Amino acid sequence: MDASSASGITVLLRAWSEGNDDALDKLTPLVYAELYRLARSYMNQEGPGHELQNTALVNEVYLRLARIRKVEWQNRGHFVATCAHLMRRILTDCARERLYQKRGGVVQQLPWVESLIVSQQPQRDVLALDEALKTLATLDSRKSRIVELRFFGGLSVAETAEVLNISEGTVKRDWKLAKLWLLRELSVDDPHGQ
Repeated sequence: MDASSASGITVLLRAWSEGNDDALDKLTPLVYAELYRLARSYMNQEGPGHELQNTALVNEVYLRLARIRKVEWQNRGHFVATCAHLMRRILTDCARERLYQKRGGVVQQLPWVESLIVSQQPQRDVLALDEALKTLATLDSRKSRIVELRFFGGLSVAETAEVLNISEGTVKRDWKLAKLWLLRELSVDDPHGQ
């Protein structure tokens, strides 16, 4: 069995969740590329000047994964979905922290040129999207997961269908409806329509 195949990764994930540290050593190089791809996709959604880089985001996910060892991994898709969710949480936490800093936390003076480049709007967008996704999850958790995997995780329709164990047609329909719902929801939150 090829350890880099989806089934090989699933076997290693399950062995790791059962406490086999050798499995984690074998798993890490196999999933690093996947985590980095997810991180790159997430970071592409962020504005310029974000304090986290792709590698730092992967490292933070890895640290959080190491703390939740009691996960019974179902398959590679379950792992990817969990990592995408962790990345969303990390970036949301960073956005909240930056807004906190702006509102009177430890004030950081920026040189005049940097202050023109650094915008706080991406952090507000991430927070607004996070809140809208939480609301969507209460209404339709599958649509919320599809948005998380497609938008934040950068997964294709086929990859999303595999992770959620649904048809590609269902992913396409739910993706379209979720985008329309989010557009309406985010427009309501912005009184100026911007």
